[in-house]
Formats: sequence, structure tokens, C-alpha cells
Amino acid sequence: MSNMRVVAVVPARAGSKGIPGKNLRSVAGRSLVRRAVESGRAARLVDGVVVSTDGDAIADEASAAGARVVRRPADLAGDGASSESALLHVLDALQTDGIEPEVLLFLQATSPFIDPNDLDDAVARVLGGSADAVFAAAPSHAFLWRTDEDGHAVAVNHDASTRPRRQDRDPEYRETGAFYALRTDGFRRHRHRFFGRVELSPVDARGAIDIDDPADLTLAAALAPQLDARGDTQHGNTERGDTQRDDTQRGDPQHSDTWRGDTRPDATRPDATQRGDPRRQHAQRPSAPAHDPQRWPLATTNGAP
Repeated sequence: MSNMRVVAVVPARAGSKGIPGKNLRSVAGRSLVRRAVESGRAARLVDGVVVSTDGDAIADEASAAGARVVRRPADLAGDGASSESALLHVLDALQTDGIEPEVLLFLQATSPFIDPNDLDDAVARVLGGSADAVFAAAPSHAFLWRTDEDGHAVAVNHDASTRPRRQDRDPEYRETGAFYALRTDGFRRHRHRFFGRVELSPVDARGAIDIDDPADLTLAAALAPQLDARGDTQHGNTERGDTQRDDTQRGDPQHSDTWRGDTRPDATRPDATQRGDPRRQHAQRPSAPAHDPQRWPLATTNGAP
């Protein structure tokens, strides 16, 4: 039985209508798929990262970033294919290798500023049993409106006859799509990402960008110096997946022949209860283990080594 309790999966198909080759587009010198992989690898509770793709160039980039690649079949890579179908395909592929994670961490490459601290907090809640699904959400105090069938404006989340101050309103939350921490058995059973007890993980609204069109890439590039510097300060370059680490640390295929998760027995691994309330500002974060838990074999076909 595998001791990989938490596996992050980044679905990244080659086809994209809005931005051709979107998952390989760069923000501040790093491709979107690399950014997602490196965020997953920097999270202390994540034992390994998988990229699901049908594209050779994406597979090469994912491997270079330190992820395992699971090749996605054509029928799961079209415009109509759901993210859930890709995730279930990866779980099936891992199962053939004896890998059955307790938590599936779904990351989206179109969110370029995923904070590893937020990933750890979401995963800790699922591991600790307080939630079955935890997703990224940005706080908002926006007054939302819609139009009715006659074209009239209708207030959605407020009473239009009053205008309370911001500080007098509780925030609402916008799903960002950046990540979802899911209890694997529940996800397999329900086959969608919202099941059981669902909680949200508030994230920094400044970085809650979803890359859908070229304007989003321009905005992300403008924000990157500030938001990436925040990540460097919190995690250090090596924890972000810095490419200056040597090949043995990065899981170079010349130095790693088997899947390498955290090899410590479950009793000695940091769990959610040791980490305290994940909604606190990371006051009890454990130090990174000396053993790098992110050493994975770097390329497979349909999950086969």
C-alpha cells in the first residue's frame, strides 16, 4: 500500500480556444503549468504532483518542473471533457501502481499565483476530518446585479433601498478555481468536486486571477513582481521549486527510478492535528522535512512507469 496520502493533480490539455497554447504561456518567465507544479511541490503536505495532458510540449514542461505525467486519452481531452473526468482518469492510473491517496488536490494551471500555504491549510482540513472538500475563494464586498427579462436591473445580494458601509457587511466569497482539496473516496463516489461537508479557503484577492484571455496574462505579468516576491519571502526559492536545485532533489530521471513519496511511517508524518487550526495565520507550520517528498518518476504513459 502506498504511503502517499496527498497527491496534487494539474489537468493541462493542449487545446485552448481563447489563448492558443495557454498552459505553456509564461508569466514572469515561468509557464502556467510550471507555476502550478511548483506551487504543489512547495506545499509541505503534498507528497507528489501529477500533470494530466494530451500535449507533448506540456508533458516535457511538466517533467522538467518535477511532476509525473499521465497521458490523457483523446476522448478526455476535447472541449467537452470535464476536469472531473481527467481527475478520475489519473486516480485510476495511479491505482494501477498501488497509489491510492487519501486526499486529491486539484490545481488549475490557469491560476498563476497559488500560495502553497493555502494548499497546506486546505489539505490539513480534509486530513483532519473537518471537511470533505475545501476550495479557494476570494472575499468580496461587491454589490451584484442582474437584469430581468424586461431589461430592468435587479439587486442580487443586497437590498437596493439601503447602502450599508463596507465595514458593516460580511464578506461574500467568489470561487477562484485555483484549487480544490478533496477526500478521494468521496470524490470517486460522487464524481464531482462538491460533496459532503464543503468549506472554503479564503485566499488573497489580489492573486485570484483566472487566465481566460490575453488581458488576463497582461494583468498577471503586472502583478507578478509583487505577488511572486511575497511567495519568495514566505517559502524561499527552493520551496517554490527553484530550478537551481540539483537533479537529485528535482527528481531527475537519471537519479530516480521509483516513485518517491514521504517514506516516514504514518505515525511520524505531520498531520492536520499537529498543525492546529488551518485558518490561523500559519503560526504552527512545521519545518520542511529533510527528505524531499517530491521526487517522482517523470514520465509515464497512462500511468504506467
